[in-house]
Amino acid sequence: MSQEPIARRKLYQEVQERLLLRIHAGEIQPGDQLPSERELMEFYGVGRVAVREALQELARSGIVEISHGERARVVVPTAHLLIRQMAEGTRHLLRMQPQMLDHLKEARLFLETGMVRLAAERATPADVALLRECWQHHQDAIQDLTHFIERDMQFHREIARISGNPIFPAIVEAMFGWANEHYRSIVRAPGAEAVTLAEHERILRAIEQRNPDAAEQAMRDHLTRVNEFYRHIPEVLKT
Repeated sequence: MSQEPIARRKLYQEVQERLLLRIHAGEIQPGDQLPSERELMEFYGVGRVAVREALQELARSGIVEISHGERARVVVPTAHLLIRQMAEGTRHLLRMQPQMLDHLKEARLFLETGMVRLAAERATPADVALLRECWQHHQDAIQDLTHFIERDMQFHREIARISGNPIFPAIVEAMFGWANEHYRSIVRAPGAEAVTLAEHERILRAIEQRNPDAAEQAMRDHLTRVNEFYRHIPEVLKT
């Protein structure tokens, strides 16, 4: 039988694991502050470097947050926090491997067509009124590129909210962040503003009519057209 050497662990990894055990056991609750660095050093019998590296690792994992001058605090878990952690890594991945953008576009198409079906099924009259207000603000911003882009994103955020699934708004937000470097080039394309508004209105009407099939098709047509713009803009990820 082959033998593999047992990997030696660094001190900070031991501290990190023991803190995680205390958090998972409920000894330290979400929102609670961790003991001070000095208290952790004394409790575990390690130096300041090991404690700080353990806390940094926990912060990078989104388990604790570290503010200057304050003790680290256990983060209250939310969908937005989870997706934000993923978003940073994905943005880096897109910079290193721009070809991954095609997979992102496919994922967005899959997500938002399903999401808009739920919105069409679940929208209340108040939801529809808010979505129409979003569309009207979008139309009012047609001469202002910065605000036009913001209103465009807000329209999609509102559909995500109407779907009733708290994970969807977080994912949509992350997707806008991932593709943000391309987004302005797409909107600047000649005539793109008017086309986007018309497509959004079609989506709005389908949701208003409680027609999931029409809503899905309208969203599919919209995102397919957007994806075509992606293919014709200059590569910007490496700039």
